[in-house]
Amino acid sequence: QVQLVESGGGLVQPGGSLRLSCAASGSISSIGVMGWYRQAPGKQRELVARIISGSNTVYEDSVKGRFTISRDNAKNTVYLQMNNLKPEDTAVYYCYASARPSSSWSYRDYWGQGTQVTVSS
Repeated sequence: QVQLVESGGGLVQPGGSLRLSCAASGSISSIGVMGWYRQAPGKQRELVARIISGSNTVYEDSVKGRFTISRDNAKNTVYLQMNNLKPEDTAVYYCYASARPSSSWSYRDYWGQGTQVTVSS
């Protein structure tokens, strides 16, 4: 019913930048929270950033000042601009959305397939 497709991951040197995108598609009535999580090898999945509206954002402490989350409601898309990347940012990044499909009266959680971000020299 609702699909999330991520793009923009890859290999970057320390100090470099990447921009992740995640587009939601399908029969969607509305989308609430959108965000990004990441999971490094041997670690639990953790919140990176989430956004409800332009000024209503939350960031994990280690990415504050380096990452910026934004969304384009007309395109049902959320972005994560990542600057000054560090090796410890290496992980699989997952897009998340709380969305209400057209066939339902309730919101449900949806996840993307994940995109690899590797920060290494």
